[in-house]
Amino acid sequence: MLGSLIARCAQACVRRAELVALIALAVAVLALGYAATHFAINTDTTKLVSPEVPWRKREAAFQAVFPQPANQLLIVIDGATPELAQNAAAALSERLALQPELFLSLRQLGGGPFFARNGLLYLPLAQTQSAVEQLIAAQPFLGALAADPSLRGVMDAFSTALEGVERGQITLERLARPMRELHKSLAVAQFHGPKPLSWRKMMMEGETDLRETRRVIEALVKVDFGALEPGAQPSRAIREAVRDLLLVDVRVRLTGPVPIFDEEFATLTQRAVPIAAATIGMIVLMLWLALKSWRLIAGVMATILAGLLVTTALGLFFVGAFNIISVAFVALFVGLGVDFGIQFGVRYRAERHAGLDLDRAIVAAAGGIGPSLTLAALAITAGFLGFLPTSYRGVAELGLIAGTGMLLTFFATLTLLPALIKLLAPAQEGAEVGFAWMAPVDKLLLRSPGAVAGFAAVLGAGAVALLPGLSFDFNLLNLRSREVESISTLLDLARDPDRSPNAMDALVPTREAANSLAARLRALPEVAKVITIDDFIPRDQEEKLALIADAAFVLDLSLNPSETKPAPSNAETATSLYATARALREAAAGADGDTAQLARRLADEISSLAARQPYERTTATRLVIDGLPTLLSNVRGLLTAESVTLDTLPKDIARDFIAPSGEMRVRIYPKGDPTDNAMLSRFLAAVSGVAPQAVGVPLSLEESGRTITGAFEEAGIYSLAAIAILLALALGRLGDVMVALVPLVLAGALTLATCVVIGMKLNYANIIALPLLFGIGVAFDIYFVMAWRNGNRALLEAPLTRAVMFSAGATAAGFGALWFSSHPGTSSMGALLMISLGWILFVVLVVLPPLLQLTRPNVSSS
Repeated sequence: MLGSLIARCAQACVRRAELVALIALAVAVLALGYAATHFAINTDTTKLVSPEVPWRKREAAFQAVFPQPANQLLIVIDGATPELAQNAAAALSERLALQPELFLSLRQLGGGPFFARNGLLYLPLAQTQSAVEQLIAAQPFLGALAADPSLRGVMDAFSTALEGVERGQITLERLARPMRELHKSLAVAQFHGPKPLSWRKMMMEGETDLRETRRVIEALVKVDFGALEPGAQPSRAIREAVRDLLLVDVRVRLTGPVPIFDEEFATLTQRAVPIAAATIGMIVLMLWLALKSWRLIAGVMATILAGLLVTTALGLFFVGAFNIISVAFVALFVGLGVDFGIQFGVRYRAERHAGLDLDRAIVAAAGGIGPSLTLAALAITAGFLGFLPTSYRGVAELGLIAGTGMLLTFFATLTLLPALIKLLAPAQEGAEVGFAWMAPVDKLLLRSPGAVAGFAAVLGAGAVALLPGLSFDFNLLNLRSREVESISTLLDLARDPDRSPNAMDALVPTREAANSLAARLRALPEVAKVITIDDFIPRDQEEKLALIADAAFVLDLSLNPSETKPAPSNAETATSLYATARALREAAAGADGDTAQLARRLADEISSLAARQPYERTTATRLVIDGLPTLLSNVRGLLTAESVTLDTLPKDIARDFIAPSGEMRVRIYPKGDPTDNAMLSRFLAAVSGVAPQAVGVPLSLEESGRTITGAFEEAGIYSLAAIAILLALALGRLGDVMVALVPLVLAGALTLATCVVIGMKLNYANIIALPLLFGIGVAFDIYFVMAWRNGNRALLEAPLTRAVMFSAGATAAGFGALWFSSHPGTSSMGALLMISLGWILFVVLVVLPPLLQLTRPNVSSS
């Protein structure tokens, strides 16, 4: 009855083919207009998981007290010297502050005026004392530079110090460090060229580290999560500002949530054109191999396009905006739409080959394949709608849109496609549609069905045994290209315990509770450091402030001279250079040590600089002088330190750790490799054992992975239950239901077991391939079960197998092209698709016919 009803519907569409095509065109145009004016993709991944799950509630509770904005952008500035990094950060902050419509707030993390003034207070007492003593010892040098901040002043300061060597007041070795730094700036290395002078290294002992040569600006920016690149505008403004400021020997990089989202999209589209071309090309090739008619192919492609436009419009109407998971309905729709089109087209070819004319062949094809397509479409739809109850919003919305799309593609295949075939009028079919050469394989499989079923059972048992080894990679860094700036910079920051994005936070009611918790957390081997508000109140302040006050008294007149010398003439600069070179040679005369040799080399370099034309000294002058004002300003600032209390802390620092309600934040940083999932899991477990209320990136990543895998498990159970009920109602026999479902379960188990064997982990991207595996598997199983019930025992040589093989080929060839994406997550999705489709074909073509022979050997029709 169903086949007859579908045949009559197709006959009506064939008779009024022009009207059906015009109605479809009008609906497609309306859908295109709606989609074009309402299209939106929400790339905010924080909205994908239901806020009702326990860990999301914990996050929400913390963020209500200490907001964690998703519109954060980090500007990482690395300078060749501390002075360059500091100046670049100040200049860039000043420039960006002129665009308040893009940059809602700007601040230097661990920098700015407060730390520039009170930096010495945050050193251990012994280091503060050492730093103060070095500044006092450099008083003559600093005084000369403050009075004459020019290249002449630098040379005069060296000459004054060398006079002390000549008088025996100091040794030449005491000047080794400043001579070495000046030599590095003036010497032209074979490959690297001149280097900017680090005045910090000139004046202070020890090597500079990232705390000094790196500055990080936190910017809260205006973003548009409805755009494909939400933060493109502020990112572009930053790069333009960097270019306009002509920053030399400074590297500026962007990371944080906003650039990562933007570059994620850029990576996805990096090879989009060739991949899309390959996808379309391979789908068309498979359609050609299946249908052997460009007119049939045109009809199928037009049907898929019309259905896709309508599904897109309905999806936007239902959910408002696609998310990064639900947008995968495109792949599901095209893959299953191609399958339905090939099934109809191959059946039509078989009817034409049997001698029917165009109209009768279309109607016969609809009546013959219609019941199978109906059951497949309803089963797939029921399966996708089984995603709706899950707590993972991305999967739920995907199920709603994909389920709707399946009904649309089914309806279009049995109405629009017959009308288009009528209008396109393909030529008479002359070739055999099936695979006659598969007849021996058919006989072999049906001769020993028990052996094949036993082999399949052993294979399935082995697959199930491997499933405990399946793991989910919850680390989002492993899904993204390490080559893009935002990710490489994030990894760089993650290895810095002061700025790791993998930190966790705990909320406690009082300062005493914060300090008590911090003490217990610091004892954990997985923890690098713990910060509370009390870590911003320096210890031993009285002793440190006394040392700083003594230094300020001694250095005041030297650092703040009543007058400074006017800028030197070219002749005066040359004279000072020659004088310093002569003093260096005299100080090194008769000595053979490394320091003496360094003094002679430096003298030669200074003499060479003095002999050049004034314009030729420009670069050297800039390298030496540019950081001098910063040095003098920093020293003056450090000597104005004041007692730091909770009340005198900058408001932004205090707000980071003290909520308006009085609650306290405890920030916990991990130890180890940020890309190591095992390390993050150990860190999370250790911290949760002491502070079960703690939240942060490690918790979000791991719990998101559990939520997603749990959602897919729930969806699988609901979907299988819905399909089983539907098949039981349609087929009326438990054995047929089991035969239809067992191959699907087997293909899924074999796919996941293969992942274990080859070391492929499930992740946020490739897990999307599982619904396509599910949909294709259900459809193929139903086609074969229905054909067997209708008395077809030679399944592999029948036209049905041609349709199944080339349908799978179109899906595999098309979406397998994703394997070659430069985006690691997308590439893994393409790989999993290829694996799953391979196992589906194996199960359907090799395992399913023997199972049918065992369960329904004597049924000739139904």
